[in-house]
Amino acid sequence: ATTATAAAGVTLVACNTDASRVDGADEIGVVEARRPHSGRTVSATLTADRTRVDLGGSIASSLTYNGTVPGPVLRASVGDEIAVMVRNRLPHMTSVHWHGIAMRNDMDGAAPATPDIPAGGDFTYRFSVPHSGTYWAHPHTGLDADTGLYFPVIVDDPQDPGDYDVEWIVVLDDWTDGVGSSPEQIFDRLRNMSTAGHDMAGGDDMPGMPGMRTGTVAGVGGTGKSALLGGDAGDVSYPYYLINGRIPSAPSTFRAKPGQRIRMRIINAASDTAFRVAVAGHRLTVTHTDGFPVVPTEVDAVLLGMGERYDARVTAGDGVFALVALAEGKNAAARALLVTGAGEPPPVDMAPPELEGRVGTVADLHATPAAALTPAVADVRLPVDLAGSMTPYEWTINGAPYSRSVPLQVRSGQRVEMAFNNTSTMWHPMHLHGHTFEVLTAGGVPGARKDTVIVLPGQRLRVAFVADNPGQWMMHCHNTYHQDAGMMTRVDYTG
Repeated sequence: ATTATAAAGVTLVACNTDASRVDGADEIGVVEARRPHSGRTVSATLTADRTRVDLGGSIASSLTYNGTVPGPVLRASVGDEIAVMVRNRLPHMTSVHWHGIAMRNDMDGAAPATPDIPAGGDFTYRFSVPHSGTYWAHPHTGLDADTGLYFPVIVDDPQDPGDYDVEWIVVLDDWTDGVGSSPEQIFDRLRNMSTAGHDMAGGDDMPGMPGMRTGTVAGVGGTGKSALLGGDAGDVSYPYYLINGRIPSAPSTFRAKPGQRIRMRIINAASDTAFRVAVAGHRLTVTHTDGFPVVPTEVDAVLLGMGERYDARVTAGDGVFALVALAEGKNAAARALLVTGAGEPPPVDMAPPELEGRVGTVADLHATPAAALTPAVADVRLPVDLAGSMTPYEWTINGAPYSRSVPLQVRSGQRVEMAFNNTSTMWHPMHLHGHTFEVLTAGGVPGARKDTVIVLPGQRLRVAFVADNPGQWMMHCHNTYHQDAGMMTRVDYTG
């Protein structure tokens, strides 16, 4: 396929140099040596700093990589070594977590497996990429995930000829930093709500807190309710919702020719918002989720929780079409344009009817035979009880916040089954570092292979993975504020 990439920033391409080899002296090194190695290295430099960014006529001061939102696209092929030097020019520690990549543990970008980068310091992440797919990267420090610090990571399979003509990278985000309340102000407000004396069911702006509303229990934006999410949609109402760093009134534009097959790689980089995504006048054929192929499934729209990625194929019509990412339950949307011919852009507030059609979720998707795990009885079953409340604002796994959590334990080679049990009234996109798991369906049909999955209020959801990547791995809710309020634990290899 002829590939054209559209996203903010500049694509970082591979250079032909020798990949470094591990010495095999430790278990992590042994597993790294078993991964495919192409002999090529993709090298890049990222500078994390506070800069002024143009969101499409609205200027925000925020944290960015190399001064753009999103940061530059990092592109490699299966087996390539990635060597990225990160220059931390922030006044506090930072890191880069490589979301979804089954990489060596000591390069994961989440402490304690990888030390955080001190203010003014530099660090080079160096690892090979074993699987193709759509991934992304972001910090794993404090509330920095709710800033402009994120960028797409695309891993190509040289053996895959592709059934598309052009490619469109679509990065979704909810945005407040530099234009509304800071993430720190929002988090302080969430923690202090129980004594703030506000009407929790209302929807008025909090005094001095644009973008933050009193109705956080109800989900904040608009009615705050979503049937797709099982009730409350989120905790925070944002001033803006972005696609590729642009506000709806100044959308990013992707150009193609009528009849071309477009591979859309959709990434939800938001902190508190699920998005329902549709392209006006088009149907979507979902082909991958979280990097792994699924049986092609035709839908009108897809729902993405924070951290999830969906690849979908679209055959382009003739004209100008809106891609709309509805901020689920928040009475707002992000927007981009698909331009293939003459025509005027549709109104900014146009809602494609496809948003109300068949909405694809993980329940509709099944791994292809090549991507499915080999059926086997679990060697160990781990309970993962999710709980918490808005008052006090604390979220827990197995009865404890991260500061008091007891890590889950596995041994190399085990088939592990985890049982998520959400006893809270909020939905949680649960993410496991360093592995992909298979969603277990009630009927026994292999579900999708994923690393992030939405667990609805009151839902029990089982997933299975093979413990084949030793180390200490984080598992957490990918709502930035739930994570920082305690909904995180570790999965540790023992023995």
